[in-house]
Amino acid sequence: MYFVTYQYNAFSEGGILTEDTKKVLPITTLGKLMGIKLPERLIDFIPLATDDLLSKISNIIAQNPNLGIDLGLVKLLAPIPKPPRNIFCLGKNYADHAKEIKNIPSMGDVPESPIYFSKLPTSITGPDTVILSHAKTTKQIDYEAELAIIIGKEGLNISKNEAEDYIFGYTIANDITARDLQKKHSQWYKGKSLDTFCPLGPVIVHKNNLPIPFDLELTCRVNGEVRQHSHTGNMIFDIPTIISDLSQGMTLLPGDIILTGTPAGVGIAQNPPQFLQHGDVIETEIEKIGILKNIIE
Repeated sequence: MYFVTYQYNAFSEGGILTEDTKKVLPITTLGKLMGIKLPERLIDFIPLATDDLLSKISNIIAQNPNLGIDLGLVKLLAPIPKPPRNIFCLGKNYADHAKEIKNIPSMGDVPESPIYFSKLPTSITGPDTVILSHAKTTKQIDYEAELAIIIGKEGLNISKNEAEDYIFGYTIANDITARDLQKKHSQWYKGKSLDTFCPLGPVIVHKNNLPIPFDLELTCRVNGEVRQHSHTGNMIFDIPTIISDLSQGMTLLPGDIILTGTPAGVGIAQNPPQFLQHGDVIETEIEKIGILKNIIE
């Protein structure tokens, strides 16, 4: 299943794409057809999404082939536009990226343990939106294409073997970074958290469509030029390791978002560095999920 948050006639709510991805079905409408009340917001639906409920929803969709709103009539938003907590992020989780930035001050070498930082919820923006340039604040905006994990249920001290049970699904993220602020403040929080610095979407693919282990092709293009190209199988710390390690002593909650790191090819590592400029179009593509497209304002 492909889950979205969409806007239609100035109203936004969660929905599920039809199998051909040409229409979106409101979750609330599907609930009414099942005789139950389901929440409008996808973030509120996620903890309810048991395999049994999803199976019933699939049957309803199959029984109502003409149901839904044409995708061309809606605007897709970030799947989780306003997460209740900061976005969890991993730094240097691809060896080639860690090596390409090792000579940049404060960046370090290939990590022996996961490196965590976070981005503010207000940094989230959706597909086909602008990324603000914040020209008075930064002159060095960079891209980082990443696979994002969406947590499905509450968990503490999760084992690697159980990790997949706590996942709802996966989406695409771009960990936009102000490199000059990242360097200036040492700690990465400020340079990672400016408004619109976390494009997310366009869909969340349910974990049943992408059972672990998987190895998805990941590509980032700037104005059509490929800047990053790798596979998720190249992550230093895999998905079960990330979830297990992060949850030790710290409770993960439904709707939590985890960015899993970026591969080589970022702008700051180019010679000379290639930072994003006004009008640049960034496309982040992950196999079996889709394309996340944004433009620098």
